[in-house]
Amino acid sequence: MGAVFARIQSAVRIEPSMMHVARRRFGQHFLHDRHVIAKIVAAIDPRAGDHMVEIGPGQGALTAPLLDRLEVLHAIEIDRDLIQSLLARFDARRLMIHEGDALEFDFARLPRPLRIVGNLPYNISTPLLFHLARFSDRIVDAHFMLQKEVVDRMVARPSTPDYGRLSVTLQARFDMARLFVVGAGAFTPAPKVESAIVRMRPLAPSPLIAKIEPLFQSVVTRAFTQRRKTLRNALAGVADPTLLAALGIDPGLRPEALPVDAFVRIAAALADNY
Repeated sequence: MGAVFARIQSAVRIEPSMMHVARRRFGQHFLHDRHVIAKIVAAIDPRAGDHMVEIGPGQGALTAPLLDRLEVLHAIEIDRDLIQSLLARFDARRLMIHEGDALEFDFARLPRPLRIVGNLPYNISTPLLFHLARFSDRIVDAHFMLQKEVVDRMVARPSTPDYGRLSVTLQARFDMARLFVVGAGAFTPAPKVESAIVRMRPLAPSPLIAKIEPLFQSVVTRAFTQRRKTLRNALAGVADPTLLAALGIDPGLRPEALPVDAFVRIAAALADNY
């Protein structure tokens, strides 16, 4: 293991040409801690034939050790200055950069089965996770560095303060685990919050078939928009108390008390009525 860490530490040395002033509008915080980088790469465990995409490679701290193990790595980067630095540093035949916003990127363009990694900008992390959920059937796994409080919401269980729309939407598609916490000092500039690494693996088979997907989103969004109300009131006009009772769900419960599978069952029952 020590030899692996040494190779990774060598690979992530930042060259003078890679120095870059972080841009607030892109939410940039560049990972530099070699021990943390080695730990992340070990958790990902990339293999030569993997189809992998890195969201926001930045200065290449993860890119370099990933390319040590992969034949080709796709990367999505919005910052043109960083793209030029990466192209100068890496072979373009092995690092295939897609310039643009990951929020608008069509992940169906990439080969499947797809592995995703990224140190996600805090300012777009939640909408980006919702965007990626649409492609869960193409994904093998995803490893993300995110703000710790976002990861806590992703993995939260029912009847806990962090449980909400993000928890339900993602847990209906993925098995998730928080792997470890990363302190602010691992980044330049240092953020004001802690980060955490989360692993996401799609559920197989997915309970969200195409027929119920729009209804599921409607139910979950409606429920947690008014999370302090009971289901009877929060879902008024969407799912009436009679339907809920028939599914064995107490209409007097609050949305935060409902497990993920109950939201899926509500959506499936509504789909059957259409």
